[in-house]
Amino acid sequence: MTLVVQPVTVQYAAQVWPLVEEHIEEALKYANGDYTIDQLKAFVCTGQQTLIVAVDSDNKIQGAATIFFDNGPNDRVAFITAVGGKMITGKDTFLQLRAVLGLQGATKIQGAVRPSMARLSKKYGFNEVAVLMEIKL
Repeated sequence: MTLVVQPVTVQYAAQVWPLVEEHIEEALKYANGDYTIDQLKAFVCTGQQTLIVAVDSDNKIQGAATIFFDNGPNDRVAFITAVGGKMITGKDTFLQLRAVLGLQGATKIQGAVRPSMARLSKKYGFNEVAVLMEIKL
């Protein structure tokens, strides 16, 4: 199956959201409560985060990701806040994701991932730069 990775502009986010909600909810199982599905929807629909979709030849969405852009002094970081369905698990879709994020000015892609996703990400050139630890107060 050939997929096309493309951003969803904010004016269409509310229309597209019902088509991606299942994929994003799938990803949030591993998010440790950082976001709820309603919070991510609000961030995407107000333009605080960007929605990226992977669409098949029948124009059916097979995967989706939400991205937070952080403008730092040296890089514009595209931080993946959620990814579900078929998105970056294939070389072609990952290369398309890189291109889409680059067209939005990103100079780096980052994400906080579980160990299995870290192993997969290394296949696409990601490097482990830190181990994130936390404790609730």
